[in-house]
Amino acid sequence: MTEQLRLMAVHAHPDDESSKGAATMAKYVSEGIPVLVVTCTGGERGSILNPKLQGDKYIEEHIHEVRAKEMDEARDILGVDQEWLGYVDSGLPEGDPLPPLPEGCFALEDVDEAAGRLVKKIRAFRPQVITTYDENGGYPHPDHIMTHKISMVAFDGAADAEKYPEDEFGPVHQPQKLYFNQGFNKPRTIALHEALLERGLESPYGEWLERWKEFERKERTLTTHVPCADFFEIRDKALIAHATQIDPDGGWFRVPLELQKEVWPTEEYELAKSLVDTSLPESDLFAGIRENA
Repeated sequence: MTEQLRLMAVHAHPDDESSKGAATMAKYVSEGIPVLVVTCTGGERGSILNPKLQGDKYIEEHIHEVRAKEMDEARDILGVDQEWLGYVDSGLPEGDPLPPLPEGCFALEDVDEAAGRLVKKIRAFRPQVITTYDENGGYPHPDHIMTHKISMVAFDGAADAEKYPEDEFGPVHQPQKLYFNQGFNKPRTIALHEALLERGLESPYGEWLERWKEFERKERTLTTHVPCADFFEIRDKALIAHATQIDPDGGWFRVPLELQKEVWPTEEYELAKSLVDTSLPESDLFAGIRENA
């Protein structure tokens, strides 16, 4: 049965797959389910966020190759397959007013054409389930928002032989479910924050919760909670593999793993599209599919 189940995760940059849904993917890999990560850009314009590596001239001059190597390591840790969509990172614009996006970047590509590249990946891999970002991108990075746009078009386009002809894009395939990653949700953040304070530990989430109050942002519907605590260590190892992006002594790792497993042992998703009957809330991305596989 598991040979018939397939999961595709569509992400904007290398490292996104390890910070969003990584434990879920590792869980399904452990069940024998093939998982393919599609990475839309090479992360060429990403800042070097690890203070230990800042100022390294080699990394600065070869960031594309360095991030590709980090992706290879994270992929092997998670046990997933991974393919590039081949676009150039748009960078995160800063300033007031925001500067224009750089010419030729992913966020400025034609949505239907970029979705066509993803359609080819979907038709070749033939997943029943796809995970991606919501319309806000999870956070408003132009590449995350573009990833959302092309994923929505490709979900339907993969079955549309008129829009994406089979002789160019491969035999049609209709995925059954589309999810938005919602791992950075408010209930989880509050639960971990309060658990840390109750134990007399410092919480890295105080600032997050204050910022939440400042921004008018609708609460997402968490339809699906996937139990995956046994794979949190693998998730963290994969994240640390992206050394240019992650400080191993930083906020990502300030919550003890045992506390995470006790207080919030799941990863969350929002079911955006489903062509199968399912009952909410779910605990399995393949709910409604697994039974009929």
